[in-house]
Amino acid sequence: MKELNSIAEAVARLRTVDRILIMGCSGGGKSTLAQKVVARLNLPYVSMDREFFWLPGWVKRDKAEERALIAAKVAEERWLIDGTAPSSFDLRLPRTQLVLWVRMPRWLCMWGALSRVVRWFGRSRPDMASGCPERIHWEFLRYIWDWERKFAPKVLAGLAQHGPDVPVFQLKSRGEMRQLLDLLGGPA
Repeated sequence: MKELNSIAEAVARLRTVDRILIMGCSGGGKSTLAQKVVARLNLPYVSMDREFFWLPGWVKRDKAEERALIAAKVAEERWLIDGTAPSSFDLRLPRTQLVLWVRMPRWLCMWGALSRVVRWFGRSRPDMASGCPERIHWEFLRYIWDWERKFAPKVLAGLAQHGPDVPVFQLKSRGEMRQLLDLLGGPA
């Protein structure tokens, strides 16, 4: 992993790239960050949940169709993709010019996910496929709780295998996210 060492360095890179991947655990704030970054950089926003993974009624899209959609999207010249999904790193990382990894503490991810449920319960979020109303279930909370232990190693392995030369900047607090956005400038 080619890690960037400072927020200033990440912002300098953000200003020069056309293809960004924002990833991290659910509830960590990656979708909110992604939407604020695209507003500042005028990049097309791509939500993996909305555009690739889910069909109305929380029906999972067929894997072959999902991969074809991802391959077509990453072939485009400009995008910011919001979503982790290491199973598609082989398609996305070779075209990615910068990764922002939102790597918040698990208690903050739990809080974020629960707050999102309260705000959107029974309605589809803008970054989710239509017909997929916000809900909560224990498996999802367990996924968040175990994310760093079970899934972060898969992310690290995928970065090493499919994007060893892609710069990665890890954001580990809401304060770092605010600093990055402040330095990037643009709409609040």
